[in-house]
Order: sequence, then structure tokens, then C-alpha cells
Amino acid sequence: MEKCEKIDLFYQEEHPFSEGVNTLRQWIKECGLEEDYKWQLPTYTWNKKNIVSIAKFKKHYGVWFFQGGLLQDAEGVLQNAQEGKTKAMRHWKFTAPQPDNKALVKAYVLEALENEKQGKRIAADRKAPQAVALPELLQNEMKKDADFKRAFESLSPSKQRDYAEHISSAKREETKIKRWTTIVPMILDGKGLNDKYKK
Repeated sequence: MEKCEKIDLFYQEEHPFSEGVNTLRQWIKECGLEEDYKWQLPTYTWNKKNIVSIAKFKKHYGVWFFQGGLLQDAEGVLQNAQEGKTKAMRHWKFTAPQPDNKALVKAYVLEALENEKQGKRIAADRKAPQAVALPELLQNEMKKDADFKRAFESLSPSKQRDYAEHISSAKREETKIKRWTTIVPMILDGKGLNDKYKK
């Protein structure tokens, strides 16, 4: 099914809030946004950037603002999509069969559009990389050999972690030593433990 057909189906199917979502659609399109279909919802974009979506549920319908956390929201109509988890997304819910505040809805949409045009965005949280827990063998070698320390620290955190886990996962001391003698030249060559398996 083509996107346009999915959009038509969304707006034409029988639903308690059919009139309401169609009204929101008309108001949003008047703001000059492109109509698309993403995540099973009509989504309105500018320059291929998501601005708002329209959603309908059993007890309400509404507008999702992708960067709603940037909106001034002087009227206090926006709700966090998932309190404590979502930084940017905000939802404006309606429960009446028809929304009756066209000027306000369009003002919020136009503010969201202007924020996008200005490049304003709430960045997603990036988890800080976890520190690599180094086994004793690695720590001791780094203390003794500056070249080895430099070579190991120049590896990416994921490669460092691979080597640390490779040594730590050995149960017997003999196995640790055997693994150690294998990986030292690889580390000095700047290679990762699994590089040989990569094409």
C-alpha cells in the first residue's frame, strides 16, 4: 500500500475522533508542511525533518511535536511523551470531538517549524562509555612498558574491552598466560582482538 493510501485510510476510517483529526490535518497543512506517513501515523515535515504527527486513541487524539520541549508552551497544553525518559517529544491531547482553538494550534506548529528552520534541537542523551576494567596482567604490563601502554591506550574503547574480557574470562592461570602471550604482539601492532574476522 502506498503512503498516500495509508494516509487516506487513517483519515477516512470510522473512529470517534475522525472529525477532530481531519480538522487538525487541515490546520497543519495550512502551515506549509509536507504530509508524509511514518510510524503508522500521518507525519508533517519541513525539508524532510519531522515537525509534528497526528495520532488518535480510544479516549483522545492529538498532535505530537518532535521537538516540543523547545516550545514556549505559554498555555501549558503540552505533556511529556514519557516523563523522565523523553527529552524532546511533547503531546497535545484533545478529547472534544472537534478542536476549537485553530489560532493556538497553528501558532504552536509554526513555532516548531521556525525552531527547525533555525536548527534548534534537543539532542538525545548519549551514554558515556563505560570505563574498561583492566585485568592485573594488563595493568602490570602497562606499568612496566611505556610502549605497550601507549599502544593499548591508542586502541578504541571497544577493542580495549575485548582484550580485557579475553584475559579476564580465562578461568585457569595457564590459560590467561597463554592468551596473554598471543595478544601482546597484536596490541603492539595496533590490532583488535577480532580484526582477523573482519573483512
